[in-house]
Amino acid sequence: MNPSTAFARVLVDELVRGGVGDAVLSPGSRSAPVALALAAAERNGRLRLHVRIDERTAAFLALGLAKASGRPVPVLTTSGTATAHLHAAVLEADASGVPLLALTADRPPELRATGANQTIEQPGLYGGAVRWAADVGVPEGGREPEQNRYWRSVVAKALTIAAGTLSADPGPVQLNLALRDPLLPDEEPPAELAAPWAGRPGGRPWTAAEPSAGWAAQAHRLPPRMLVIAGDGPRHAAPGLSEGVGRPVLAEPSSGFWGHGAALRGGALLLGAGTWLAAHRPERVLVVGRPTLSRPVSALLADPAVAVETVSASPRWADAGRSSSRVARLFAGTGPDDAADEPWAAAWRVAAERVGDAVDAALDAAPGLTAARLARDVVAALPSGALLVLGSSTPVRDVDRLAVPRPDLTVLANRGVAGIDGTVSTAVGAALVHGGPAFALMGDLTFLHDLTGLLLGEGEPRPDLTVVVPDNDGGGIFAQLEPGQDRHARNYRRVFGTPHGRDLVAVASALGWAASRVGSAEELPEVLGLGGPRVVVVGTDQRAEAALAADLRVVAAQALAPR
Repeated sequence: MNPSTAFARVLVDELVRGGVGDAVLSPGSRSAPVALALAAAERNGRLRLHVRIDERTAAFLALGLAKASGRPVPVLTTSGTATAHLHAAVLEADASGVPLLALTADRPPELRATGANQTIEQPGLYGGAVRWAADVGVPEGGREPEQNRYWRSVVAKALTIAAGTLSADPGPVQLNLALRDPLLPDEEPPAELAAPWAGRPGGRPWTAAEPSAGWAAQAHRLPPRMLVIAGDGPRHAAPGLSEGVGRPVLAEPSSGFWGHGAALRGGALLLGAGTWLAAHRPERVLVVGRPTLSRPVSALLADPAVAVETVSASPRWADAGRSSSRVARLFAGTGPDDAADEPWAAAWRVAAERVGDAVDAALDAAPGLTAARLARDVVAALPSGALLVLGSSTPVRDVDRLAVPRPDLTVLANRGVAGIDGTVSTAVGAALVHGGPAFALMGDLTFLHDLTGLLLGEGEPRPDLTVVVPDNDGGGIFAQLEPGQDRHARNYRRVFGTPHGRDLVAVASALGWAASRVGSAEELPEVLGLGGPRVVVVGTDQRAEAALAADLRVVAAQALAPR
């Protein structure tokens, strides 16, 4: 057995022993030994393999698989520019704390910096975006036993670090795999893809270790007027924060707390109602996760009159305004000497109900099926237990402001770096893990940015995923921001609105997905019940959506005006 083949089989065997259940690859020559070992593991029922022709799509597919499962997912590429296409997903995994494992095949050291074909400087390619990177030594013949121990140790360490088992800080890891010819096996792999030598004593690798008790494990005592703001992140990011917290919670849809306990609808609209907020301003704000969606939230956190504290389960925490006065790992419940200001908390709940009623009336009265109403109605129409993946840009914000939070949905979004790239692939990966009906809501440019995510090759599993696309023919979010102001009208269409003029139903159909256009709210529940893979397109208007967004802010403020 040649050294590259032996290494690949040990690598894949240790990945499986370490709990890897899904792996993703894009075809290539230098990565062939590992690709063949993964294929053999799939034939033997040891893991599920996903193949994509586009490395960026493959990386975001792996990101979705890892985000939904909570387990490390490897993505394998060949050498050269293929490795660069993983970078966006690595950055997202870094910021979101997702255990992504980048397996980058490489030329051996003697071919680097020589002008050899398809060779770049891959070690350290992702910089500080990875929790750990290793340039794995080139497999050599005649040193099998000691190399086997080394290879297994490296893979186990990579899985442990990626999962955050000891650090409580999961994230991406790179293993750069330098391989020499011959790259193809001398014989067919054995029926059971185990390495030809003994494995690590003791069975399972380091990933079975318990998380460390960690740093700064002090607990909070809550003052009477405390507002909790939950940003993007898993629910276990705030141990002890539960439905019984007794304080108003403004939770972003992908926070893990959206729809649970004291989470209120329309938090951004509440905070944007200046007169009402001035009379109900919190004394302190407790931040969980990474809030990124709302300018009113950012403004509150930047207010020097409000004390900000942070709860984080890892040594990384968000504090974009550098306003947090305290960071702790654990959240303690309230005690008899720490009673909440119940009338104040009740006022927040009543205000959320009033704003919700006013918003519903305004959405129902607007002509046609707007993107804003679509966000509310899609959430309301999903079956219990469904998965919802939200695209960055307008859809996630519309759901945050307008939808009624539901505890029976799993909601994910790539909010770590908040790019629109790879969203289709992320949704496909998450849907394949979810095991039930899955849905995604994303804008037309987000959809077009990752069309290769729709391309399901021969033998690839087809996700039960329905992608809903509000199509405003371009970058509609800019119409709601400063570039959409009249003084920028001369340049708006060319450099911000960026109309594409594509028929997205035809585009999706050409890539093998069932696709249709919906024109009314009455049609939506039926088409969402048809199952996937499916694309549903809803035509909207950029300027009309911007006007409606402004109207909704006014409606919310009026609903909170003194009566």
